[in-house]
Amino acid sequence: MNLAVADTGLDMSGMTVLTEAATGAYVVTPVLAAMAGAKHVFAFTRPGRHGTVSDTKRETMELAALLGVADRIEILEEISAKILHSVDIVTNSGHLRPLTTELIDQLRDDAVIALMFEAWEFRPEDLDIGACARRKIPVVGVNERHPAVDVFSFLGPLVVKQLHDSGLAVLGNRIGLLCDNDFLPPLRTGLTSLGANVKTFNSVAAVHPDAWDAFVVALQPATTLRVGQAEAAHLAACAHAGTVVVQFWGDIDRTALARNGFAVWPAGPVKQGHMGILLSEIGPEPIVRLQTGGLRAAEWVRHGGAVTPDGFAQLVPWQAMT
Repeated sequence: MNLAVADTGLDMSGMTVLTEAATGAYVVTPVLAAMAGAKHVFAFTRPGRHGTVSDTKRETMELAALLGVADRIEILEEISAKILHSVDIVTNSGHLRPLTTELIDQLRDDAVIALMFEAWEFRPEDLDIGACARRKIPVVGVNERHPAVDVFSFLGPLVVKQLHDSGLAVLGNRIGLLCDNDFLPPLRTGLTSLGANVKTFNSVAAVHPDAWDAFVVALQPATTLRVGQAEAAHLAACAHAGTVVVQFWGDIDRTALARNGFAVWPAGPVKQGHMGILLSEIGPEPIVRLQTGGLRAAEWVRHGGAVTPDGFAQLVPWQAMT
């Protein structure tokens, strides 16, 4: 965490931040803001599948105490209008989502929303984009490929972890990588570097018959399923029964795939629009980098910094907000 703050130059001096308090690797977010000089960090939490409110409070304050910033972090179970009127930056974090019209309308005119991932990955269900456009509140993505953040380099190890967990060795496996977005280079590199025989496709329709061991789905979510009944049938015509379909990103019809003879991984359902595996599955470092980068991008815009292609910050275009 100290290295991430130093490498990114994160400086939240004098700022008030509203973020989430969470467990596991995601415990770092409010602590990072305080470490970077925020005068006060409000960290909202609620019970969830990853821990109770008491678990979250304990983990957050233990880490904050270790780093000497516990006095500037306040854990909340309710968010008042007074708090919303005071914050400079709000993060688009799990416990806070969705950021509603009511919440956004109570923010200051100069507030900034930190998306906490790249702008092109924006999910409309996360926050009321119309309210942001009306209020002219920037929604700031983070350049995950910035050298000081470099989260994209972890995507290869992440998909390898999924395949290993599904029972495949990767080495020597014939893998169809279905990807239509910027995840393609790191995913392909991660798989080929461990000896997989990888063929890439930008759509299910482009897949051809072969002795596939697995298909990795990394298709950007849309209003309809990226792998529905028709796509499942096409894949079944191209592969033998028992081939594994790994859901890295992009919504799929798991029932249709199973009905067509595929094994589907992960075994349980994935929330719509979300990835099939968390970055934290390969350790805390990618989460520390991502959360620090997300805060740095929002802080940069809040301070009036210019948004450039090689910088930390990306803006979700206003035309995407109407």
